[in-house]
Amino acid sequence: MSGGTKSNDSVETMRAAKAFTRRTLLKASVAAGAIAATGPWIVRDALSSSGQLNLLNWSDELPDPVIPDFVAKTGIKVNTTPFSQNEEQINKLQATGGEGFDLCAPTRDRAPQFQELELLAPFDTNKLKLDQLLPAMLQASTSVWTWDGGLYHLPHTWGSEAISWRTDLTKLDYKTLSYGSLWEEQYKGKVQGRPHSLLLGIGLWLDATGKLPSNRMLDAFKDEESMTRIYDQILKVAIEKKPWIKQFWDSADNTKSGLMENGVVIGMTWDGPALSLKKDGKPVSYMAPQEGAIAWLDGWAMTKEAKNIDQIYEWLNYVHSPAVSAKIADGSGYNPVSKGAGDLLSDVAKKNFLEAFPSDAVDKLWNRPPEPSWFAELRTQYAEKYKAA
Repeated sequence: MSGGTKSNDSVETMRAAKAFTRRTLLKASVAAGAIAATGPWIVRDALSSSGQLNLLNWSDELPDPVIPDFVAKTGIKVNTTPFSQNEEQINKLQATGGEGFDLCAPTRDRAPQFQELELLAPFDTNKLKLDQLLPAMLQASTSVWTWDGGLYHLPHTWGSEAISWRTDLTKLDYKTLSYGSLWEEQYKGKVQGRPHSLLLGIGLWLDATGKLPSNRMLDAFKDEESMTRIYDQILKVAIEKKPWIKQFWDSADNTKSGLMENGVVIGMTWDGPALSLKKDGKPVSYMAPQEGAIAWLDGWAMTKEAKNIDQIYEWLNYVHSPAVSAKIADGSGYNPVSKGAGDLLSDVAKKNFLEAFPSDAVDKLWNRPPEPSWFAELRTQYAEKYKAA
């Protein structure tokens, strides 16, 4: 969903793309210089192994015609098992030991949890066209998904979580927009969000307004004692504001239905569902608040039980081509990870991106830190307390 920036800004971005930072996460996706697409994408023997590819994938990150085009070009049959939350993905992998899946799709910040699971195999980087990827996006994976001498994660698409709203029912302005805006009196009974995301949003709001005494929101990731101290404060506020909640969403589909059918006026959501509705002409918009949109990167990882190895590398090199990375972004409402893909986005996608991140919003991105298992477990406990309150 990037594009439309000046070429000198793009060159500067590419030079600066050495770390997964607030600026490079978005700026890198508009880097100039498309790579010539190679093709046709034909597997030498589509029937090697099973002649199929089994994906455990996010439900809204492979829009048509990405898979049909791959099948037509390669002869490889693609089987998908969609999921809507990282916890759901982890549960499926643990239940099967990874059996039945060639690739799964972890989010970058879950690296410590996946390392502990020991269900993944490293990629053979000699079989990958890594030069197709934006340096900042590749570095985002390599920086936290490299262990035992191997790389276990490759970028797929990235996005954010911020504020979406019905444009026909309320008016919002970037200069005053905050995660605290969700709790204004006019939105009582009309708010949606994921429990654990709403808790984080409240934490960022309290942090920005100086209401987390002698703490910062990032300190919650340091150790269990710090997290408990900070999240106890957050949970108290969240429970006080519970009457504002219309629904908790857990997928892209019920995010959309909340906005269009269930009486939601405003919420804390992913960018993809909201911007997909906006692209379709619905009265919905999405924007980063002053505390910063929460940024994330989803990727691909190979399971230890993967059977269709040749097909895995054909798939990865296919989805990392500029044209396909752009199709994924255009169709999902998220953002591309490949060089030159930003130039191939539709004008609507470029416009939506600029409206979602006006002024200095790119510089204010809040990147999710890698989450140790203890954090994930405690966060789940707090989310359950919030839902049950």
